[in-house]
Amino acid sequence: MRERKKLAVPLTLKSLDESGRFAGYASVFGVVDAQRDIMLRGAFADSIRGRAAQVRLLWQHKQDEPIGYFTEMFEDARGLYVEGRLLPEVARAREALALLKAGALRGLSIGYSPTRYTVDPETGVRRLSAVDLWEVSLVTFPANAQAEVTVVKAKSIDIQMLALVRAVERAIQACHIWEIK
Repeated sequence: MRERKKLAVPLTLKSLDESGRFAGYASVFGVVDAQRDIMLRGAFADSIRGRAAQVRLLWQHKQDEPIGYFTEMFEDARGLYVEGRLLPEVARAREALALLKAGALRGLSIGYSPTRYTVDPETGVRRLSAVDLWEVSLVTFPANAQAEVTVVKAKSIDIQMLALVRAVERAIQACHIWEIK
C-alpha cells in the first residue's frame, strides 16, 4: 500500500478576483514543516508532467469537496506555482472566496505520496526529492507556520493593506485616542 501524506506548505497568493481566479505557490522548496518534511526542487516534476490536470483543488483535504480546478501548474526556482479558479456554482467555493478576500483563510496544503526521499538520521527530517501530487487544498490550519496567503487582490485592496489598517486601528484603540466602529 502506498503511503499518503498531507503536507501544508507556504503559499503566496498573488491575486484573486471576483471570478474566483487565483495564483500563488502551493509549495515552497527548502521549508521544514511540522511533519518534519522538506520539499526539494524538482520534487513535483514527474508528478505534474502530463498529468497536472488530474491534481484536484479541494476544501480542507476533503475528497468529497472539490471547489475548483487548476489552470496552470509548474515548478520554478521558488516552488510549485499554481493558478486556479474557484467555481462560483459550488457553495463551498463561494465561502472559500469570501474567506480568502477577508483574509480569514490563507493556507494551502498539498496531498501527495512520497516516491523518493532520504531521512536525516540526526534530525529525522525527511527530504523529499519526488512525490506523486494528487491534490492541493485550501486549509485553515496548515502544518507549516509560514503557510499563509500573503497577497489577495480583490476590489482594489490586498491582504497586506488590510492587515496594516487593522494594526493601525488596534494601535489607535490602545492609545484611547478614539473608538473605531
